[in-house]
Amino acid sequence: MKLDYKINLQLTQESGQTSQPSWKLIENEYCNVCLINETPILLKVSQNSFNHLEVNYELLNENHDINEKLIHNEIAKIYDLNFDLIKFYKFLSKDKKLESTIKFCNGLRLFLTQNPFESIISSITSANNSIVRWTKSIDTISSKWGKSYNFHSGTFYTFPNPKILSNTYEDEIAESEGYNKKTIENCINNLKACGIGYRASYVKKASKIFSSKINPLDIKSMNFDEAFETLIKIPGIGPKVADCILLYGYGFTEAFPSDVWIKRIISYLYFDEEDVKVEKVRTFGMEKFKEYAGYAQLYLFHFARKSGLMNKLKPKN
Repeated sequence: MKLDYKINLQLTQESGQTSQPSWKLIENEYCNVCLINETPILLKVSQNSFNHLEVNYELLNENHDINEKLIHNEIAKIYDLNFDLIKFYKFLSKDKKLESTIKFCNGLRLFLTQNPFESIISSITSANNSIVRWTKSIDTISSKWGKSYNFHSGTFYTFPNPKILSNTYEDEIAESEGYNKKTIENCINNLKACGIGYRASYVKKASKIFSSKINPLDIKSMNFDEAFETLIKIPGIGPKVADCILLYGYGFTEAFPSDVWIKRIISYLYFDEEDVKVEKVRTFGMEKFKEYAGYAQLYLFHFARKSGLMNKLKPKN
């Protein structure tokens, strides 16, 4: 199946967005299991041309059939293919400070997970963490407690639901206490053993809340402010993590996730390197970029990483 859209697939997959880890790369195809109408399908996406995606897929049962239009729609949602990049680039080109981001980020799109709860946990575990470490942790959580599907191309896992994750042990001590005569050294089926450190407590608490009080799917129907206020009441979710969840998990493009790096980039570009507060940077980004705020943040961060600007903005010892 060929889809005609402008996208840089590798850049989008590997840009470190906190929706999910990048998909497994097998023979130049990005592969992951998705549930379409409750049917597990291994989606296999590749790119030979900047304006086209090639989509193949595997079914667990060859006797099953699937409407390819549903696959098209799912891929379009995951890669935000209906977002008008050309119109966005015209917007960027009007600001000389933003124009250079197009060259470094050409074809970069949002990478949205099928499962918003996965993005919630990914964003919590990404706080003060490297891309390599949090993506490995999320993959480990999926392999330990997610549902496995054995396709011809390999075994793939969906992310566990909130109820399952809320019933996991938080750390090796809790796991040891839950089993008679099990030593701490042998306790590896707990959240902390997945490499998330102190965030294990937040993941456990958030999972309990989303398994009993809030349906993750309900957030999509809220307006932005209501969704933001709902999220920041949850342990482990501050303003930056909430904005990441709303942008990368739900596609609220008015979100402008702001941390120390975005603060430095915005300060350098718009405030003569003044030491502005992160809260002011967030408000500035949302007001200046409006419906493009999330994409502007994504492009600015990637531009800073690839252009050398981030090295320039590192504090001098």
